[in-house]
Amino acid sequence: MARRDHRVRLHTGHGPITVALFPERAPLTVRNFLQYVDDGFYDETLFHRVIHGFLIQGGGFQAGMVQKTTRPPIRNEAANGLRNARGRLAMARLPEEPDSATSQFFINTRDNDALDHRGPAAADCGYCVFGEVVEGMEVVDRIEGVPTAPRGRHEHVPLQDVLIERVERLA
Repeated sequence: MARRDHRVRLHTGHGPITVALFPERAPLTVRNFLQYVDDGFYDETLFHRVIHGFLIQGGGFQAGMVQKTTRPPIRNEAANGLRNARGRLAMARLPEEPDSATSQFFINTRDNDALDHRGPAAADCGYCVFGEVVEGMEVVDRIEGVPTAPRGRHEHVPLQDVLIERVERLA
Protein backbone atom coordinates (compact mmCIF):
# COMPACT_ATOMS: atom_id res chain seq x y z
CA MET A 1 0.00 0.00 0.00
CA ALA A 2 1.28 3.46 -0.87
CA ARG A 3 1.98 5.85 1.98
CA ARG A 4 -0.46 8.71 2.38
CA ASP A 5 2.14 11.21 1.10
CA HIS A 6 2.23 9.18 -2.11
CA ARG A 7 -1.41 9.98 -2.89
CA VAL A 8 -2.81 12.70 -5.07
CA ARG A 9 -6.33 13.91 -5.68
CA LEU A 10 -7.48 15.00 -9.10
CA HIS A 11 -10.32 17.50 -8.77
CA THR A 12 -12.34 17.19 -11.98
CA GLY A 13 -15.56 18.73 -13.23
CA HIS A 14 -17.10 15.28 -12.71
CA GLY A 15 -15.87 14.81 -9.13
CA PRO A 16 -12.65 13.86 -7.28
CA ILE A 17 -10.36 10.94 -8.11
CA THR A 18 -7.80 9.86 -5.50
CA VAL A 19 -4.75 7.95 -6.71
CA ALA A 20 -2.14 6.02 -4.71
CA LEU A 21 1.31 6.12 -6.34
CA PHE A 22 3.96 3.37 -6.36
CA PRO A 23 7.39 5.03 -5.95
CA GLU A 24 9.02 1.71 -5.01
CA ARG A 25 8.06 0.19 -8.39
CA ALA A 26 8.32 3.26 -10.64
CA PRO A 27 10.57 5.81 -8.90
CA LEU A 28 11.45 7.97 -11.92
CA THR A 29 7.88 8.04 -13.14
CA VAL A 30 6.41 8.94 -9.74
CA ARG A 31 9.06 11.64 -9.24
CA ASN A 32 8.27 13.06 -12.70
CA PHE A 33 4.49 13.00 -12.08
CA LEU A 34 4.81 14.62 -8.65
CA GLN A 35 7.03 17.37 -10.06
CA TYR A 36 4.25 18.22 -12.53
CA VAL A 37 1.74 18.13 -9.64
CA ASP A 38 3.92 20.39 -7.46
CA ASP A 39 4.41 22.82 -10.36
CA GLY A 40 0.63 23.13 -10.84
CA PHE A 41 1.09 21.89 -14.40
CA TYR A 42 -2.05 19.73 -14.38
CA ASP A 43 -4.34 22.50 -13.09
CA GLU A 44 -6.91 23.51 -15.73
CA THR A 45 -5.93 20.70 -18.11
CA LEU A 46 -8.27 18.25 -19.82
CA PHE A 47 -9.02 14.59 -20.05
CA HIS A 48 -8.63 15.02 -23.80
CA ARG A 49 -8.82 11.39 -24.96
CA VAL A 50 -11.67 9.18 -23.79
CA ILE A 51 -12.12 5.72 -25.28
CA HIS A 52 -15.04 3.73 -23.89
CA GLY A 53 -13.94 0.28 -22.71
CA PHE A 54 -10.26 1.26 -22.79
CA LEU A 55 -8.98 4.39 -21.02
CA ILE A 56 -9.25 8.07 -20.20
CA GLN A 57 -6.15 10.19 -20.90
CA GLY A 58 -5.14 13.63 -19.71
CA GLY A 59 -2.36 15.87 -18.52
CA GLY A 60 -1.17 17.56 -21.69
CA PHE A 61 -3.82 19.91 -23.08
CA GLN A 62 -5.66 22.99 -21.90
CA ALA A 63 -9.15 24.05 -23.00
CA GLY A 64 -9.35 24.40 -26.77
CA MET A 65 -6.95 21.44 -27.16
CA VAL A 66 -3.96 23.75 -26.68
CA GLN A 67 -0.95 21.54 -25.96
CA LYS A 68 1.20 22.50 -22.98
CA THR A 69 5.00 22.64 -23.07
CA THR A 70 6.55 19.82 -21.03
CA ARG A 71 9.86 18.90 -19.52
CA PRO A 72 12.08 16.36 -21.36
CA PRO A 73 10.84 12.75 -21.62
CA ILE A 74 11.72 10.12 -19.05
CA ARG A 75 12.89 6.51 -19.26
CA ASN A 76 10.12 3.93 -19.50
CA GLU A 77 9.82 1.85 -16.30
CA ALA A 78 7.14 -0.52 -17.65
CA ALA A 79 9.22 -3.59 -16.74
CA ASN A 80 8.24 -3.05 -13.08
CA GLY A 81 5.83 -6.00 -12.95
CA LEU A 82 2.69 -3.86 -12.61
CA ARG A 83 -0.18 -4.59 -14.99
CA ASN A 84 -2.38 -2.16 -16.89
CA ALA A 85 -5.46 -3.32 -14.99
CA ARG A 86 -8.74 -1.48 -14.47
CA GLY A 87 -8.17 1.58 -12.29
CA ARG A 88 -4.41 1.65 -12.78
CA LEU A 89 -2.66 4.89 -13.73
CA ALA A 90 0.02 4.71 -16.45
CA MET A 91 2.15 7.09 -18.48
CA ALA A 92 1.15 7.89 -22.03
CA ARG A 93 3.91 7.89 -24.61
CA LEU A 94 4.45 7.64 -28.35
CA PRO A 95 3.83 4.04 -29.52
CA GLU A 96 7.11 3.81 -31.43
CA GLU A 97 9.24 5.56 -28.77
CA PRO A 98 9.32 3.74 -25.41
CA ASP A 99 11.19 6.54 -23.62
CA SER A 100 8.93 9.40 -24.75
CA ALA A 101 6.62 9.91 -21.73
CA THR A 102 6.43 13.46 -20.40
CA SER A 103 3.29 14.72 -18.60
CA GLN A 104 0.39 12.78 -20.10
CA PHE A 105 -1.10 9.88 -18.18
CA PHE A 106 -4.08 7.59 -18.52
CA ILE A 107 -6.39 5.61 -16.30
CA ASN A 108 -7.26 2.13 -17.55
CA THR A 109 -11.02 1.58 -17.55
CA ARG A 110 -10.62 -2.16 -18.09
CA ASP A 111 -7.77 -4.69 -17.92
CA ASN A 112 -5.50 -3.79 -20.85
CA ASP A 113 -3.02 -6.67 -21.06
CA ALA A 114 -1.85 -5.51 -24.50
CA LEU A 115 -0.33 -2.43 -22.82
CA ASP A 116 1.78 -4.48 -20.37
CA HIS A 117 5.53 -4.96 -20.70
CA ARG A 118 6.37 -8.13 -22.69
CA GLY A 119 9.97 -7.51 -23.71
CA PRO A 120 12.63 -4.95 -24.70
CA ALA A 121 11.53 -4.33 -28.32
CA ALA A 122 9.67 -1.04 -28.87
CA ALA A 123 6.46 -2.89 -29.74
CA ASP A 124 6.67 -4.99 -26.55
CA CYS A 125 8.04 -2.60 -23.93
CA GLY A 126 4.62 -1.56 -22.58
CA TYR A 127 3.28 1.46 -20.76
CA CYS A 128 4.52 2.21 -17.25
CA VAL A 129 1.97 1.71 -14.48
CA PHE A 130 2.78 3.94 -11.51
CA GLY A 131 -0.40 4.22 -9.47
CA GLU A 132 -4.01 3.18 -9.00
CA VAL A 133 -7.33 4.79 -8.24
CA VAL A 134 -8.26 4.21 -4.58
CA GLU A 135 -11.32 6.48 -4.48
CA GLY A 136 -13.44 7.85 -7.29
CA MET A 137 -13.58 5.02 -9.81
CA GLU A 138 -17.23 5.98 -10.31
CA VAL A 139 -15.93 9.38 -11.48
CA VAL A 140 -13.61 7.65 -13.96
CA ASP A 141 -16.58 5.62 -15.20
CA ARG A 142 -18.66 8.80 -15.65
CA ILE A 143 -15.86 10.41 -17.64
CA GLU A 144 -15.48 7.27 -19.73
CA GLY A 145 -19.14 7.60 -20.73
CA VAL A 146 -19.02 11.14 -22.13
CA PRO A 147 -19.72 11.55 -25.86
CA THR A 148 -16.62 12.03 -28.02
CA ALA A 149 -15.74 12.87 -31.62
CA PRO A 150 -12.65 13.60 -33.73
CA ARG A 151 -11.29 17.12 -33.31
CA GLY A 152 -8.54 18.27 -35.63
CA ARG A 153 -5.88 15.55 -35.70
CA HIS A 154 -7.15 14.05 -32.43
CA GLU A 155 -9.71 11.27 -32.08
CA HIS A 156 -11.95 10.44 -29.11
CA VAL A 157 -12.06 14.03 -27.81
CA PRO A 158 -14.95 14.76 -25.43
CA LEU A 159 -17.58 16.99 -27.04
CA GLN A 160 -17.65 19.03 -23.82
CA ASP A 161 -14.39 19.70 -21.98
CA VAL A 162 -13.64 17.28 -19.13
CA LEU A 163 -11.60 19.58 -16.93
CA ILE A 164 -8.96 18.61 -14.39
CA GLU A 165 -9.47 21.69 -12.23
CA ARG A 166 -6.46 21.01 -10.01
CA VAL A 167 -4.30 18.17 -8.70
CA GLU A 168 -3.01 18.14 -5.14
CA ARG A 169 -0.81 15.97 -2.97
CA LEU A 170 -2.56 14.58 0.07
CA ALA A 171 -0.61 15.08 3.30
